[in-house]
Amino acid sequence: MDFSLTDDQRMMQESLSRTLAEASSLDRVRAFAGDPADRGADIWAALTDFGLPGIVIPEEFGGLGLTLLDAALMAEALGRAVAPVPFLGAVLAPLALRLAGSSEQQATWLPKLASGEVTAAVAISEAVAGARDGAGVTAAAGKLTGKALFVPGGLGADLLIVADIGGGLHLVDGRASGLTREIMTGIDLTRRMAELTFDKVAAEPLSGGQGVLARLRDAGWVLLAADTLGACDVMIEKAVAYAKERKQFGRVIGSFQAVKHLCAEMAAELEPCRSLVWYAGYAFDAAPDEASLVAAHAKAHLSEVSRFIARTSTEVHGGMGITDLLGLHFWFKRVGLSRQLLGGPERVRALAAQMQGLTGALA
Repeated sequence: MDFSLTDDQRMMQESLSRTLAEASSLDRVRAFAGDPADRGADIWAALTDFGLPGIVIPEEFGGLGLTLLDAALMAEALGRAVAPVPFLGAVLAPLALRLAGSSEQQATWLPKLASGEVTAAVAISEAVAGARDGAGVTAAAGKLTGKALFVPGGLGADLLIVADIGGGLHLVDGRASGLTREIMTGIDLTRRMAELTFDKVAAEPLSGGQGVLARLRDAGWVLLAADTLGACDVMIEKAVAYAKERKQFGRVIGSFQAVKHLCAEMAAELEPCRSLVWYAGYAFDAAPDEASLVAAHAKAHLSEVSRFIARTSTEVHGGMGITDLLGLHFWFKRVGLSRQLLGGPERVRALAAQMQGLTGALA
């Protein structure tokens, strides 16, 4: 049995990487990070031409009709490029509409999402990772009240999928009265987080409740793990390349056994993660009974491995590793945010234990 990617999947990932090399170079990422008003519209336009917004949207609505594994492969390429784009919402919002939207809601929004005419964000952090700082959204009589934190892409999204504190999902038009947005200060300047405040904001309910929320959570875990995988690949590549060039005592540092061990340990830690992430993406569509647990394993394990790789790659670079000139910090900070989004590894492991009946429900 062949457990490798298909030729089409490899070609699609390579094609996206080439597109990102032109549209989202490190210089472009650095410019985005330095300008809070920059929304990366040119980068998103290039990815829209590629077809990325419609990757999981059915063909009948103008999308590509592909699987979460395909989306994970795209997330991996985006992580390699530290691309400043709202990809999480571009996958999770269509999934929410597919799983829980009415035929009218699907017909209204899915074609616009597939074409890139509108962008979407998903505010489910409190429902998945637990509420903090008084955050949380309540629903009553078709209105939402409260606050949602750490919403990727939420600053400019035209469509919002919002989870209330009971796990119910709601569709909110980005132009709705009573909705305010603020940027949240964070370490990762390639993915800006939004704080959304709802003051009796009109919302349309989505069906499915906790079951659909769990599916969105699983998909989000897989995409974040895949993004982290791509980022780790680059950090290892950069460390190895630097070790081959940098000289100390008349020799390249890559010839020193200690540096060789550091690079080998990074590669040995990361390589098993690749099949774990790919299988988690595959299981979402093909093995739903396993999907939640394997998604949790992928998110939690990549969160831990990425911290080791980020630290070790920086150590291989020495003092150069923390400079803006090198740019390694963009990947370092990106995996740091991915580690915490939708739950840090400790919480995700606790949820995995709960799924297996080993512990009780979490707060």
